[in-house]
Amino acid sequence: MKLFIVTVIACHLFIGCSGQENTSEDMADNTPVTSAEMEEDVVNIGSVVVTGVTTSGNENRYRFNVTLTSPDTGCDQYANWWEVISEDGSTLIYRRILGHSHVNEQPFTRSGGDVVIKNNEVVIIRGHMNNLGYGTTVYKGSVSEGFQPLTLEQDFASNLSTVAPLPTNCAF
Repeated sequence: MKLFIVTVIACHLFIGCSGQENTSEDMADNTPVTSAEMEEDVVNIGSVVVTGVTTSGNENRYRFNVTLTSPDTGCDQYANWWEVISEDGSTLIYRRILGHSHVNEQPFTRSGGDVVIKNNEVVIIRGHMNNLGYGTTVYKGSVSEGFQPLTLEQDFASNLSTVAPLPTNCAF
């Protein structure tokens, strides 16, 4: 399992899973995340890690496919949403509620949309744990330029955790 997670992380970090190598110039505006840091985030209890983002659709109607790894144990601890926020953290653009834990499905990908953004609008995609808040390994970028992993402070835009929509329960 650990090897699989490292492989997925390495794929997204170094070649973007598209066969195109990312250069340091591609990540110039971001604080790059190393595969060791991403793996450490996964190992730490309570930390949800975004390990991949893809998009489809048209401007102002994008569908996001977000891959998360989280230390789910059941409804007591699980990744309960992923969200798209503005680059400065002031605005919740879209939130995909996750209605159950993914104990035996790691990493997992869930889709959501319509995400109303321009193709060159820079956004942040991050995950949230029901009991411990936001993960610090996120993706940042735009549909036109692609998305790259970076690390944020856990309390970055934490005020958005109370903005609707919010989960109402956990199925299992």
